Amino acid sequence: MEITKDIHYIGVNDHDIDLFEGQYMVENGMAYNSYVITDEKIAVMDTVDAHFGEEWLANLKQVLGTRTPDYLIVQHMEPDHSSNVKAFTKVYPDALIVASAPAFNMMKQFFGVDYAEKRQIIKEGDTLSLGTHTLQFVAAPMVHWPEVMVTYDAHDKVLFSADGFGKFGALDVDEDWACEARRYYFGIVGKYGVQVQNLLKKAAALDIQTICPLHGPVLRENIEYYVNLYQIWSSYGVESEGIMIAYTSVYGNTKAAAELLAEKLTEKGCPKVVVADLAREDMAECVEDAFRYGKLVLATTTYNANIFPYMREFIDELIERGYQNRTVALMENGSWAPMAAKNMRAKLEPCKNITFAETTVQIRSALNDENRAQIEALAEELLKE
Repeated sequence: MEITKDIHYIGVNDHDIDLFEGQYMVENGMAYNSYVITDEKIAVMDTVDAHFGEEWLANLKQVLGTRTPDYLIVQHMEPDHSSNVKAFTKVYPDALIVASAPAFNMMKQFFGVDYAEKRQIIKEGDTLSLGTHTLQFVAAPMVHWPEVMVTYDAHDKVLFSADGFGKFGALDVDEDWACEARRYYFGIVGKYGVQVQNLLKKAAALDIQTICPLHGPVLRENIEYYVNLYQIWSSYGVESEGIMIAYTSVYGNTKAAAELLAEKLTEKGCPKVVVADLAREDMAECVEDAFRYGKLVLATTTYNANIFPYMREFIDELIERGYQNRTVALMENGSWAPMAAKNMRAKLEPCKNITFAETTVQIRSALNDENRAQIEALAEELLKE
């Protein structure tokens, strides 16, 4: 794929993978992106997953012909991007490896060698001239590993963004960008909102016309759209107007309460109501929706004097990713000694800027008229401006 006259895509698609990072379902596979810049000197941007080394080297060879690369730039040391560093050096032993000092430390850990004889250490603000193209390196620590550098090509106005602006899914599958990019962001990068904000501030000083991430498609048009979404996500803002109801249910009674609330909210004009059964749906998608909308309802049963396991996992996932700036409502079901609402609130209270709804729905085994009135009141409260 030609990105510009001098920049080519040499990445690969992975349709064999079932779980990315051992936990995220990727029905449409993954793309491991790599790029090559051909100028007076040639720079290769990152490698790919270990299973695709031969395919990647063949892609590189097809672009280079009889030429050989001068540099391998390693922006991120996670193995899905760095596993073929050793294979590259065997084929191209004269090329320099360009990376941050922490990245070379990780190479020692991963490969048993830090390439002291052929390395070029870079830091924030360093540049590398290839001829017409001058690459500027921008430190992006904890987006989402500490060694990360991103790279800006001032000539073609291209940002090589490492894992930033990435998404799940192979490139030969047509799917909505925002949905899988949002799930990717909150699953993998979401904890590091402050660090993403710092990187966005640096990027604002650059004239970016194309973004080349390490996962997902090259972004060429409407760059403001993608940057704006990252601004919202990394500042923990509300992306879409609506309410998410996340529930767990053992015998169907808590499910009935959640569905009744969703019905009431829709009847009263809520623009979007998302209902998720945490025991059966992709947890990463549930986390994504909790961050997308400004209001969240948690409905669950007391279980072993605590919170039902899937709900406890869900809340822990939110807390780990810095959940904040939201309104949370609680619904609990307990046949005796109900504790779920109290324990859910205690877990979420340390989060920043969480407003709890005044109405708590308290079910004792099955819905009754009192509960239906509570649900009616909660719907009214959630829809107040």
